[in-house]
Amino acid sequence: MELTRRDFLKISGATVAGIALSGAGFGIGDSTTAYAAELRTKNATVTTTICAYCSVSCSILVFASEGKIINMEGDPDAPINRGALCSKGASYFQTVSSESRLTKPLYRAPYASEFKEVTWEWALEKIAENIKKSRDASFMEKNAKGELVNRTNGIASCGSAAMDNEECYIYQKFLRSLGLVYIEHQARI
Repeated sequence: MELTRRDFLKISGATVAGIALSGAGFGIGDSTTAYAAELRTKNATVTTTICAYCSVSCSILVFASEGKIINMEGDPDAPINRGALCSKGASYFQTVSSESRLTKPLYRAPYASEFKEVTWEWALEKIAENIKKSRDASFMEKNAKGELVNRTNGIASCGSAAMDNEECYIYQKFLRSLGLVYIEHQARI
């Protein structure tokens, strides 16, 4: 069978017309009924947060239902990112919903080779003990000139770019109250 250009155009036109007409309800069956699955975020609680990956602080909408995060997406009302997210921010949902994500603190004792699961209460108590021990050991009330300084040189802090301005302010106030002098922030490094 020889197919000419004219025959090809006739067959292509008839195919396109058939497809167009089948969508208009002339096909077999009930293809005219349009439906869509109900959105899984329909009755979800929406909370805004910021991305923890860099210091840009893109805004993210977190959709939660029945105490579980079901979706995360960029906030279109945010002036920083206007709903757009980078590849890291776009994958945030997989980060928080991963089954391999740690949900309990792990502790490895000095010279031990294995981590062990501990409670949050124990972990926070241990952190407080270590801070107190280090602060007491390195606290300096007066410097070499005899001036009152009330500082500790045994603890330093490097803040996270995932913290917003208010969190950084409170965090710095806490660190200054302990007498820390060496306070840095990731966004400046």
